[in-house]
Order: sequence, then C-alpha cells, then structure tokens
Amino acid sequence: MEPFSTHTGRAMVLRRSNVDTDQIIPAEFGKRISRHGLSDALFARWRKDPAFVLNSAERRGATVLIADPNFGTGSSREQAVWALRDWGFVVVLSTRFGDIFHRNALRNGLLAITLPDDAVASLMDRAEADPAFEISVDLTSCELTAGADRWSFSIDERARWLLLNGLDTIEVTLRDAADIADYERGRPSWLPTTRRSGGPTQAAAGNR
Repeated sequence: MEPFSTHTGRAMVLRRSNVDTDQIIPAEFGKRISRHGLSDALFARWRKDPAFVLNSAERRGATVLIADPNFGTGSSREQAVWALRDWGFVVVLSTRFGDIFHRNALRNGLLAITLPDDAVASLMDRAEADPAFEISVDLTSCELTAGADRWSFSIDERARWLLLNGLDTIEVTLRDAADIADYERGRPSWLPTTRRSGGPTQAAAGNR
C-alpha cells in the first residue's frame, strides 16, 4: 500500500442508512479475488437508477464518501472495501460503521472515520450544495478540516501506524523475513514442515 498521511478531495454524499456489504458489492461479484477491477461492481444494483449519486457527472472524481449511519454492516466480505478503493474513494465518513467493515477498511488503505452526528450532517449539507466542496484529512494529527471548521477524530493506533507507513499485515510479517528464515534453518529437521510446492508435509509423507 501507499503510505497515507494527508488527503484532500471532493466529497460525495450517500443518504442511505444501514448500507450493508451486499449493497456495496452484490454477492455475484464475490467470486473475484483481485483487489482491482471492482469499480464496476460498486453499488451495482443501485447504479441501474440514472439518478443514483455515483452516476452524477458533477460528482465524478470525488474521493471522500459521506455516508449515513451504520455503513458497511452485514457480511465480512473484503471486496466491499476493495470496490470502494477501486472506484477512487480514499476516505469514508459516517457516524457509525459495521465493526468488521471498519477493520477491513483500515487494513486495506481506506480511512474510515467516525464523526459526531452534527459534524456529519453539516458536511453532508455542504457537500450536496457544492460539488466542488473539499474535505481535508491529516492522519498525523488526526484532524479533519472543511473550510474554517475542524474536527478531531480517533483511530486505533496500530491501524494508524500501518496506514502512515503504507503497510498491511502481510508486509509487516515480511519485514521479519530474515529472522523467520534464521529460525527455520535452526528448527529440528524431525519437526513437521510444509512444502512450498503445496505437497504433503514431511510428517505426513513419513507416515505412509
């Protein structure tokens, strides 16, 4: 992932509450395993309506999504986050998120920020009134600004560190690859191992 420290972008408003992950990306797209190429699946059912906000030409290029409460509830499908990122969203704001979606977002480079009801309501009204309305986020100071208004937000410290350094959990593990290799070289040969080719373990093979 790319390191995330600050972002400024135009905002788009989604005035629908309790949006679950099946609405963000319908189940028929769940067979895709790549993090890319999912923008066509984002809100696919709703986009059949020409009036749906993602179909608005004047909102094209928005990178901040402001959503009603309980955004991202339901199943744990990670593709919901991938589709939002693939569309171009970098930040999602709401008063409440589904817990699993919120964790998935932060792990995949999508900054999901929880703000008070009055802050989200104000940002929604201003964004709807002006397609050029911009919101700025500073992850270093954990502050969000819009014009003269400023709000502080909180975020899990480990998730914040990962975002600031552009790391996911696999990349964090790979930082210790040399130590892991040293441990494996000193590991007793009689202990079970797995073959990189995907074949049976030594222990399984020895029991034949």
